[in-house]
Amino acid sequence: MTGSTDITALLLAWTNGEESARTRLIEIVYPELRRVARRHLQRERTGHSLSPTALVHETYLKLIDQRRVQWQNRAHFFAIAAHVMRRVLVDHARARATAKRNGASVALEDVDLVTGPVDVDLIALDVALDKLANVDPRQCQLVELRFFAGLTVEETAVALDVAPITVKRDWALARAWLFQELQQQAP
Repeated sequence: MTGSTDITALLLAWTNGEESARTRLIEIVYPELRRVARRHLQRERTGHSLSPTALVHETYLKLIDQRRVQWQNRAHFFAIAAHVMRRVLVDHARARATAKRNGASVALEDVDLVTGPVDVDLIALDVALDKLANVDPRQCQLVELRFFAGLTVEETAVALDVAPITVKRDWALARAWLFQELQQQAP
């Protein structure tokens, strides 16, 4: 993937109204967004009606509407993309649950506590993340960046402007908090 300097320059040019910068930016970040989308949908139940391409396109449509955002850098872009992707997935799960009264399940692969990986209802995860945002907004954002955008510890540290060790510590705390919260929500 092109370096973060190129992405940052394109984001700034797009913010300044250069439409060609937006087009070039999407050409550069599309493969990364598609990789993240594919990773998410692999954790979903089989037969999921949303394809990686559809998820990326929905995310893209919402991202290009972000005219008021003052893009700072690559990490900032992927932080916003992670939040948007979370919203798309949750909205899709809610629509499906409404249609079938059956929540969508996704593997929370990085919950490596005593029980190992756990399948969680995506809507329940969204509710838990909203609660976590009230308790610790940075940890909620960290989960969005790691889980929904697939950023590494180092990329997350840049996005949050903290040390990688802080990301590792907060990631462990957030996973434990979410695990406990999701266990309490379980029927």
